Amino acid sequence: MKNIYTWGAKPVKRTTTVADLKAAKGKKKFTQVTSNSIDEAAAAEKAGFDMIICQAKNVLKVREGSKNLFLTASLVLNEYVTEEDIMRGAFKALEEGADAVMTPRSMDIVEMLSKEDVPVMGHLGLVPRKSTSFGGLRAIGKTSEEALELFQKFKRLEDAGAFSAECEVIPENVMGEISKRTNIVTVSLGAGTKADVMYLFMEDICGESENPPRHAKAYGNILKLRNQIKSERVNALKAFKKESMTGKFPALKNSTNLNKEDFEIFLNQLD
Repeated sequence: MKNIYTWGAKPVKRTTTVADLKAAKGKKKFTQVTSNSIDEAAAAEKAGFDMIICQAKNVLKVREGSKNLFLTASLVLNEYVTEEDIMRGAFKALEEGADAVMTPRSMDIVEMLSKEDVPVMGHLGLVPRKSTSFGGLRAIGKTSEEALELFQKFKRLEDAGAFSAECEVIPENVMGEISKRTNIVTVSLGAGTKADVMYLFMEDICGESENPPRHAKAYGNILKLRNQIKSERVNALKAFKKESMTGKFPALKNSTNLNKEDFEIFLNQLD
């Protein structure tokens, strides 16, 4: 554990820091998972993950679930639009306990944050919200020209001051060569095994998605359990209705009665 201060000037302990991640690049693998609730964050910490990432609006409740894991706050595109929105959102997230912020915005935005010493994770490769520009959801870097262009974006991101990048759906061999040639901590989301951090969404790991992406793998089946809960809920409601209509519910054990003597007095008083 490392002792640090948050941007809210609160002393805390962290399992890893930005400096640790940068120093371990190419030497050690880390793991990251999304966590947007108290329970998800607590599960990630109990499972021994190194890093978690949440939407910036969820930092406080995620910190209730995990006090110590390295937390990145994602500045969602449509919620943090202007430069002022982004800067205020970043500062608030860090004050509330995030260790870094992630933005899929331009190099200028990354540089703006970096100049204020905000630890920034960029987003390269497939950015789903911008997928119309790529002709749909697909791997980025599947031609030599596109792979070189992607590498150049990594170098620009590095120059802009980002310490890390979410690398989404990039060919594994391309990712491996890029990762060796940049000081950016590379976080693989569908980019193979050769990045510095292995990352999947909580719902994909736990089997909560009906249509998981190709790069995901389910290690649980929460969807099945949820469907069983839905079915069980309907069955229970139907059974209640049936017994209520037939007089089986409430039974004697579910009800109470006035004792016979007091009940007779009650009846006489009614008459």
